[in-house]
This record gives sequence, structure tokens and C-alpha cells, in this order.
Amino acid sequence: MEEVAIIEQLTLFGLSRQEAAIYLCLLQNEELTGYEVAKLTGISRSNVYNGLASLVEHGAAYVIEGSASKYLAVSLEEFCDNRLRYLTVVRDALIAGGPKKSLPREGYITIEGYDHICDRIRHMLQDAQMRIYFSACGEFLEAWKTEIAALVAAGKKVVLISEDNRELFPEDTELKSGIIEYLVPEHFREPEEEEQRSDQIRLIIDSEYILTGTVTGKSGDACLYSGQKNFVRVFKDAMRNEIALILSLIHISEPTRPY
Repeated sequence: MEEVAIIEQLTLFGLSRQEAAIYLCLLQNEELTGYEVAKLTGISRSNVYNGLASLVEHGAAYVIEGSASKYLAVSLEEFCDNRLRYLTVVRDALIAGGPKKSLPREGYITIEGYDHICDRIRHMLQDAQMRIYFSACGEFLEAWKTEIAALVAAGKKVVLISEDNRELFPEDTELKSGIIEYLVPEHFREPEEEEQRSDQIRLIIDSEYILTGTVTGKSGDACLYSGQKNFVRVFKDAMRNEIALILSLIHISEPTRPY
């Protein structure tokens, strides 16, 4: 991984870019003085000493006392594990004692960006109480294997709908036996229509909330989220009609048996 990418990832663990650059320098070397870090990184000595003090406070570095204080990096694995453990404790305390907030049932919310859309999908799947209907291309559906397996294990109804002719989870017979899947026969899919719909997703949770939109893996992706009753009802009817169409296509595609 390139240094720029490592620094970018380290900022997700609470370090500033400058602190991340100093930490990376320590990881790449043995014990260093502040002067040596400044020389290697090109960061001013005053900023380096402030950064080193912050790294020690964050648990990313140790101080080796001597005639000239030196600094030693905590291993990347240990630092990340410690931060995750600390954040888990903080998260639990915030959830237990912080104000409660839920998304409104009425109205429509636009969720933008691939990562944010995936976050919403993940929470919807985790919050499902009875059933889910999930329509997308086969590759995208299989990316949610962990969450789908958890739903199946909890005895919840899982219906997966795709325009792909790709069989879902073919290697996992236990998971496959717990889902209901509908796949359109390959020779009934128009290439233009398939390309247009391959990026579309639709998700209904407990007949109460829906998420629909375009997912391409880019920041420009956008989806609509709503719990508006009439909208959910229309959406359910559309998905029910699609399932009926798929079943009819499968029936038509079966070879005629000679009498």
C-alpha cells in the first residue's frame, strides 16, 4: 500500500494527516528523536514535537527516556486494535446514554454516495424483524452474504430477486436452502435492459421501509429511502408483479414435453 493511502487510512483512526505521517515515519524506522523525525518527514520541529506528544496520548507511540528522548512506534496491529476496542466502549456508552433518533416514517430521504448507501443497507438488514425483499444484480446480492446468512439463521424470510441468471451462493447449500430466489431466464433478458437494470437496487424491510436507486460503487450513487405507507405499498405491488412475471417466464421457458 502506498504511503499516501496508509496516511489516509490512519486518519480514520483519529489521527490528523500530520500525526499519521509522523507515525508512519516511526513505523518505518527504529527509535527516533524529534529532530530525526523532523529531518525525515520535512515537518517543522515544533509541529513534530506536538505530533509526537499527541501520538503518545493516542497510544500510537512510546517515549524512551534518556539524554535525548526518543520515540518508538506501537505496532500498527496493536494501535488499530486498541482504537477499535476504545471506540466500541465509547459507542456502547453513547447508545445507552445519548438521545434516541430514528428516521421518519413519512417523507423521503435521499442518501448519496456508495459507502453511505451500503451503510443504510447494512442497518436495514440488521434491523429487519420478519422479512426482507432484496432486488439487485447477483454480484451485489452476494456481497451481503454475511448479513443474509444472519437473517436466515434467525429464521427470517429472505427473498432475493435478480435479473441475473447467476445462481446465488451455489457453494453454500445451507444458506441456499434458507432463501427464496427468483432469477429471470437468461434468454428472456434484453441486453440493453439488463445493462440499464444491473445498477438498480430495491430493498423492502418488514413491509415498512424501502430503499431504491442506483449503485455503481461511486460517490455519485444515490438512493431514495422512505417509510411512507402509500409509497411502500406501491413498491410492494411492483415487486409482487415482478415475481409473478419471473414465474411466468420460467414456466414459458420450460421445454414442452412430447405427448
